[in-house]
This record gives sequence, structure tokens and C-alpha cells, in this order.
Amino acid sequence: MADFIFNIAKGAFAEKIRDGASNVLVLLLKVNETEADLKDRDTVAAILAASNTEADFTNYARKTGLTGTVTVDDVNDRVDCDIPDQTWSAAGGASNNTLTKLIVAYQESAADSGRIPLAGLDFTPTTDGSDITAQINAAGFARAA
Repeated sequence: MADFIFNIAKGAFAEKIRDGASNVLVLLLKVNETEADLKDRDTVAAILAASNTEADFTNYARKTGLTGTVTVDDVNDRVDCDIPDQTWSAAGGASNNTLTKLIVAYQESAADSGRIPLAGLDFTPTTDGSDITAQINAAGFARAA
């Protein structure tokens, strides 16, 4: 076993984001299985094949082509990854959802079988036709330390 890992090498998700300038996507779930089961899913296709249901409220679409950022913090011996906050305009109204999770994924290919989930965040608004914004934590969506 190594005595230490270089900060730049921490977290495979950091490598995915570093290698794909605009290959990050966000999808929302309105039903999700337990986190213990959800975190074992290896692709977006596997997430949706299990007892998870993607959002379908009026004006919903996955956010694709997002650019993630990787910040190496040598002082605190960690790497933080972030994406911009995401807004769905006029979310719901005619068809509404009570949301449960926001999934950040890396797109290795155009098919859900080639989209690799990186992080799951609690996201629990109920749509009503107003805009909803997913405010990603100021420190980012994931940290490797």
C-alpha cells in the first residue's frame, strides 16, 4: 500500500471530469430506491432499470453538456469537483413531480448504458410551474480526500 496518494490523483470522478470538458449531465429522480442500493448502480441505464423513476414534470429535460471543474486543494489534501447550479424554468404546472434525487453523471457515450453516475444528491422540491434551481454545494458536488 502506498504511504500517500497525490492530491491530483484522488477520486476517479475527478479524472472523468478532467478528461471530458463538457461531458457532465444532470438528471432528476422522482422515485428512488434506498441509497445503499442506488449507489451500486454502474450506469444511468442500470439506475433506470431498477426501482428508480426519472422526473417527467412539464418542461423537464436532462441538463447535458455541462462543464465540471476540478479544484486541487493542497493545503487540505483533497480534490473538489463542481458544476454550475442548474435551473429548470416553469417546472411543472400541467404535470408535477415531487423530486427525490439529483444525479450527476459522466457521459462516455450517447446511450444511458454509457453514462456513468458520479454522485447522488438529495433534491426534494415539488414542482408547481415555478422555476426550480438545484444549488450545488459551494464546496462542489463531490470531494476526494
